Amino acid sequence: MRRLRIADCGLRIGAAFVGNLAVCLLVSLSPCLPVSRASAAGPAGELIAPLETTHNHASCIVECPNGDILACWYRGSGERQADDVRIVGARLRRGRGRWSPVFEMADTSGFPDCNPCMIVDGSRRLWMFWPVILDNHWESALLKCRTSVDYEKPGPPKWEQDRTLLLKPGPEFAAAVHRDLMKQAQPYLDRAEGTTKAKLQTLLESILKKADDKLATRLGWMPRAHPLLDGGRLLLPLYSDGFDFSLVAYTDDDGATWQTSEPMVGPGNVQPTLAKRKDGTLVAFYRDNGPPPQRVMQSESKDGGRTWSLARDIDVPNPGAGLEVLVLRSGRWLLVNNPTEHGRHALAIHVSEDEGRTWPTLRYLENDPPGSAAGSYSYPSILQARDGAIHVSYSYTPNRAAIAKEGRGESIKHVRFTESELLAGWPER
Repeated sequence: MRRLRIADCGLRIGAAFVGNLAVCLLVSLSPCLPVSRASAAGPAGELIAPLETTHNHASCIVECPNGDILACWYRGSGERQADDVRIVGARLRRGRGRWSPVFEMADTSGFPDCNPCMIVDGSRRLWMFWPVILDNHWESALLKCRTSVDYEKPGPPKWEQDRTLLLKPGPEFAAAVHRDLMKQAQPYLDRAEGTTKAKLQTLLESILKKADDKLATRLGWMPRAHPLLDGGRLLLPLYSDGFDFSLVAYTDDDGATWQTSEPMVGPGNVQPTLAKRKDGTLVAFYRDNGPPPQRVMQSESKDGGRTWSLARDIDVPNPGAGLEVLVLRSGRWLLVNNPTEHGRHALAIHVSEDEGRTWPTLRYLENDPPGSAAGSYSYPSILQARDGAIHVSYSYTPNRAAIAKEGRGESIKHVRFTESELLAGWPER
């Protein structure tokens, strides 16, 4: 049986709701934000690998010290419920226009490997984090980590270390959940009625109970977006489908030991992506798996990621899909996201000139009209290379028009452009 979530209690309008609960509540919480429809799609880009009938999803890209772009993602006959899912990768050599053949990055035999992310640290060591799903439910995720110092040659990295990253949230975890959960949920409880209110109360009680359970707090934490280097601290943003909120794991000793932040408690704020302001404030942006209105959510940390403000909506739509933030060397911030309340038929880059406080500029990478002919574009990864170029990868399923040229299937798409091209807007194609 599928686990009940806040989104299933009539508190979210979208594909995740159950039965007739969707009509119950909160249609009038907030008007929908208008989203402009650009006439031009983004730069043409290329597929990292040929389209396949297998599931190809959740990519991450990093730049190697030699200028290569290394990509990883998961591939298999499904997601958590398919035991053949593994992490694969490919390489774009510096100055080349074609990606290498796909190679294996991790495969835990008999178990699904999902949602990988990577970073190259200040010592030029490559890190890859991913969850192994133990019982085909996200709540059973076991966090894994690999490192390599030999990853710039053709083919996959040569891994020097392979370890299970065991997290042990302390008593502050339960204290924060008991302190913040009802505070965040009360507005929705106040508007709920009848069966919907009873279901929501049951869900909240189960989360409070799990917060006191050691196993529930130590399993199920999964990465999605890039980790963040902050001086000598490596911060790994994580989320839990069991709790429907997030936390940050961090190390100050190159991964020898790990600590966890207080939980980032909210109504479905998951898959955090991190950025740092000039004053030292860390900012987290989240996928919205909670009640309407469907918006990117945000919280802040003033103490290096140990504690976080309560998650709140910002004025950027999000349909319950992955997103990522990037701070450019110019000081501008980019947020790549599905800018809709429903569906993954459009993918865009939002530009901020004030360190993520407002996002007035929007540039589409993909922009199909919603409907059965639309493609699917999601789970972006973004970086700025040393030459200034901006690279984005994302999960790609072609729309009906593209199928005629490309065929059917799934792959990972890669696009490259400059900051000036982004600000000027794309030419028609």
